[in-house]
Amino acid sequence: MTATASHASPQVQNGRFRNPVRMHRTGVRKTLQILWKMLFEKPADSVPAAPIPVQALDRAALDAAPDNAVFRLGHSTVLLKLDGRFWLTDPVFARRASPFRWMGPARFHATPLTLEQLPPLAGVILSHDHYDHLDRAAVLALAGKTDYFVAPLGVGDLLVRWGVPAAKVQQLDWWRGATLAGLRLTCTPAQHFSGRGLTDGNRTLWCSWVIESSAHEVFFSGNTGYFRGFKAIGDRFGPFDLTMVETGAYDAQWPDIHMQPEETMQAHIDLRGKVLLPIHNGTFDLALHPWHEPLERIAALAERHGQQLATPIIGAALSIAAPQADQRWWRSFMA
Repeated sequence: MTATASHASPQVQNGRFRNPVRMHRTGVRKTLQILWKMLFEKPADSVPAAPIPVQALDRAALDAAPDNAVFRLGHSTVLLKLDGRFWLTDPVFARRASPFRWMGPARFHATPLTLEQLPPLAGVILSHDHYDHLDRAAVLALAGKTDYFVAPLGVGDLLVRWGVPAAKVQQLDWWRGATLAGLRLTCTPAQHFSGRGLTDGNRTLWCSWVIESSAHEVFFSGNTGYFRGFKAIGDRFGPFDLTMVETGAYDAQWPDIHMQPEETMQAHIDLRGKVLLPIHNGTFDLALHPWHEPLERIAALAERHGQQLATPIIGAALSIAAPQADQRWWRSFMA
């Protein structure tokens, strides 16, 4: 489905995309209370006291890296080397996850490499249009060195309006797939929402992705609350050699759109994943919990459930076939 296709999708109701289940409604008063806490009552440990460690990367290191390697660049931005080509998820290289350069959540760390240092990309894989997942400047900088941009419905139209050539854009509905540059990519459900402004709420779709190379199956969650779709995805496409699942920016006040670590672990089990790489943490302050809490909680849960966890330092290579032992690097920075 190209970027010019109409969105005759079962996910659309009254002109907007929706989740299959009824979502928790916060209400105006509660929303304002949450906003006040986010702006003025943040706990001190929601950000690290010192810059967290990052392993620097450059083009030479990436070219020399073995195939089937994964590099977490921060938040939900992950570089994958599969079948000799590079793929990038949810590229965010901006200093702030915000529509403004002067305000909004700022990075805890620099990116391991610059946009200019990235190698040519077979594709950019997008989960939804929120600012901490879709960086306009990064997309435009990458357009000249990327063969394909793969996105859920509506997000592709946004890329074309920004100036990405329409021939490079593929946008898909849930359960639809495409084979690009030798990789099979399937857009799978997620439970979330979309919008970049005050009037475009849920005008574009959100999704997770199944990524199938010649050697491995990888799952990328994007942003999502816990829902029964994980079991359906696992039954249809699992087992997965690696699941990259969100573990961060959660709170009991918004239970439908992000997962508590216990739900992340259950999602990984539902997916029949072999190794869990927790993403959506360690880069931006997007909630009220301590910045290191998602990693600490998911590490304890992995031990309890006998699951293999991968928590490499940002920028370090992770082998899908033979992931290194879990690294608890964040403990040196806990208060």
